[in-house]
Amino acid sequence: MYKSAMHDQSKASLQNPENVTVAEGAREKFMEFLQLPQLDQRGWGLLAGLVVFVWLSTGFYKVQPDEQGVVLRFGAWVATKEPGLHFHLPWPVESVMLPKITQIRQMQLGVGLNGAMDQARDKQMLTGDENIVEADCSLLWQVKDAGKYLFNVAEPDAALHIAAGSALREVISRTPIQAALSDKRREVAEETQSLLQDMLDREGAGIRVVQVQLSRVDPPATVIDAFNDVQRARADQERARNEAESYANDILPRARGEAERIRLDAEAYKAQTVNLAQGEAQNYTAIYRSYALAPDVTAWRLYLESVDAILRKSSRVIVDSSGKGAAPLAPFMPLSEVRPAPESLRPREGAGK
Repeated sequence: MYKSAMHDQSKASLQNPENVTVAEGAREKFMEFLQLPQLDQRGWGLLAGLVVFVWLSTGFYKVQPDEQGVVLRFGAWVATKEPGLHFHLPWPVESVMLPKITQIRQMQLGVGLNGAMDQARDKQMLTGDENIVEADCSLLWQVKDAGKYLFNVAEPDAALHIAAGSALREVISRTPIQAALSDKRREVAEETQSLLQDMLDREGAGIRVVQVQLSRVDPPATVIDAFNDVQRARADQERARNEAESYANDILPRARGEAERIRLDAEAYKAQTVNLAQGEAQNYTAIYRSYALAPDVTAWRLYLESVDAILRKSSRVIVDSSGKGAAPLAPFMPLSEVRPAPESLRPREGAGK
């Protein structure tokens, strides 16, 4: 019914001459609107210049301080721009990507990229002294070169995860288990960071490793009890060794000091004996020279010196009464034999006055 009504209306409008004239006029105005303006050569040149200017103006772009500009030419990476105002050939020749580079990202070894925990066997590593440990570490990293990060590595996150695990295993393989469990954890983390950064730079991954931190280094759970027993035995061994070294450090210096004292005493006795012998020899030499010059005087002087030395040690003096010896001598009473009188026999003060 609706179609028949419209058909009747169109037939009526065609039959009416006024309606035909109005329709033709509207059609002509519409065609005039669609026609391009009639421009001369200069006008067309200005219009083309305006279009080119607008097209070129779309090539200006600004890189923010926390970004890098990655310029793509027909989809291929051709340049990396630092923060600031830059220009590139507009689309579709070139385009720009502006990834963030200052953002610090975190990755946990021992946890898969999908968030699932790795199996215990995947965490086990062989130490430098052929023991087995389970090690986990976390690392902080950021993009250093956006172009290399986006186009040199197909899956940069997966590549970083594998490279970090490889670097950690290599460092643990050079470290004894006791050092990895106690005082060398910091050194292990630093060596892992340095080795991982060298690997990434060698492959051109465009990643900077900010920090590597060991989160856990433990023996496997199946042997933890036996390992603790071994550690306690080693601690006892270390304690006994320290006590022995302490005793040695105490007794050896004293023995060395005593030996040095004896040696110095012997050297002093040697020097004293040699000096006395040399003095006596020089004395005998001088006496011999005097005796060679005046035998009688020297012999008499030696005799007097010998008698004087003997009499100094004697408390009795024997006098030859025959007169055959030297001139007569008076009796001698040594003062050493004189004893003080008893106090009862001493005269009192004021008596006899």
